[in-house]
Amino acid sequence: MYNGKKAVVVLPAYRAALTLERTFREIPFDLIDEVILVDDASPDNTVEEARRLGIRHIIRHEKNRGYGGNQKSCYGKALELNADIVVMLHPDYQYTPKLITAMVSLIGNELYPVVFGSRILGKGALKGGMPLYKYVANRFLTFTQNVLMNQKLSEYHTGYRAFSGEVLRSLDFTHNSDDFIFDNEMIAQIFYKGHEIAEVTCPTKYFEEASSINFRRSSIYGLGVLKVSLFYRLTKWGLMNWKVLK
Repeated sequence: MYNGKKAVVVLPAYRAALTLERTFREIPFDLIDEVILVDDASPDNTVEEARRLGIRHIIRHEKNRGYGGNQKSCYGKALELNADIVVMLHPDYQYTPKLITAMVSLIGNELYPVVFGSRILGKGALKGGMPLYKYVANRFLTFTQNVLMNQKLSEYHTGYRAFSGEVLRSLDFTHNSDDFIFDNEMIAQIFYKGHEIAEVTCPTKYFEEASSINFRRSSIYGLGVLKVSLFYRLTKWGLMNWKVLK
């Protein structure tokens, strides 16, 4: 609990057997009440490792549903458990769990309803191993999205996010994509509902076991991101009725 609020960490997992323990051991359990792991039909022993660690809430997809499909199961279960604060943490150890305390406190003290861990705030992204092409693409896409969505985020593409339960309940994320574009559709929904997003500096870690998508899928993702931002702007102008925002 934090300030009487139930805090839950959700772990969208795929091939996370080698990094799950390192991630799990750093979660601040003085604040976190429950941990949920959703395994997206991993070919390794992620589920067995989760059971060994004592994670109580484990969901395994029999077929791979994609990154967005995984998060839908994560958030659905967290809301089922009546979570007041939900932190989405990748179990590949690319994001440090040590930031959970700061993210939970911002929401728990009702300063902001949503908090992102940004790899771009500060100067650590490239030093932490982010490939140059991903860094350049990140900066270009974020600039374009800020213009189209009239916002000032430092990064739209982080996978480290925390939400108040109230915000999650206000979003119909079930209509969102099952692929990586899910994250940006959620951002569009959050801003469309009038919620604010805070950011905290997050160290960047790229290593062999950390998950990543290849150049081809990154390109498809980039085009999808631009589409989301454009549809958001057209809907705000009343020129279209994008179902994701309704």
